[in-house]
Amino acid sequence: MNFIAWAFLLLAIAFEVAGTLSLRMLALHGKRWLVPIVAGYAIAFTSLSMSLSQGMPLGVAYGTWVAVGVALVAILGRALFKDPFTKRMAAGVVLVMAGVLLIEIGATH
Repeated sequence: MNFIAWAFLLLAIAFEVAGTLSLRMLALHGKRWLVPIVAGYAIAFTSLSMSLSQGMPLGVAYGTWVAVGVALVAILGRALFKDPFTKRMAAGVVLVMAGVLLIEIGATH
């Protein structure tokens, strides 16, 4: 896989996380957060498709997108909104990321 594919995937992750965090802001502060939600998800899915078009395998791209997204949303949810982040939740994030690592390793062999 090439650098461009990974760059698009990182962009997809960043905008998906921004869109998801904006969902919480919508719940707290109203409809003005609809634009960041729609824009975040639109850019995220477009960037994910660009990553795939650069040759990244679907399982690797989607698995990485989900795992990193879940981890970032959980951590940022704690930092920004005081959401719970227990040891059990942290263990779950580690397990998801370990699973994605196994998928990545499997895709290269």
